Amino acid sequence: MTWRAAAQATLHCLTGCAVGEILGMVIGTALAWGNVPTMVLAIVLAFVFGYAFTLFGIRRAGLDVGTAIKVALAADTVSIAVMELVDNGIIALVPGAMDAHLDEALFWGALLGGFAIAFLITTPVNKWMIGRGKGHAVVHAFH
Repeated sequence: MTWRAAAQATLHCLTGCAVGEILGMVIGTALAWGNVPTMVLAIVLAFVFGYAFTLFGIRRAGLDVGTAIKVALAADTVSIAVMELVDNGIIALVPGAMDAHLDEALFWGALLGGFAIAFLITTPVNKWMIGRGKGHAVVHAFH
């Protein structure tokens, strides 16, 4: 399996994670939630959007809902989990990032930097999984 295929799978994962995570951070911040509930919401939404992006694609291929959900879970769970662990770990480690507001460069810098590092760490994980017929390899049969 090529690095290009792994990078594409990781970019797909990152897109769903980014949409969910940014939405969760915006909602949590707008509602003046604390750091922990905001981060939990962001992580939950990252999984929801990550799975949803895969579901839309494989449902178009004609899979029934139950099978599509199983394929999405098999394809994305490890990738999203690694992405979220790395990204949120970085945000938690950057001094002041958890307390930064949406209008501050520190918030966006930590978030985007976390995404970039998570992409670099998750890509080899996806390459390893795809090379063994796991992860996004299960989705390719339906494209």
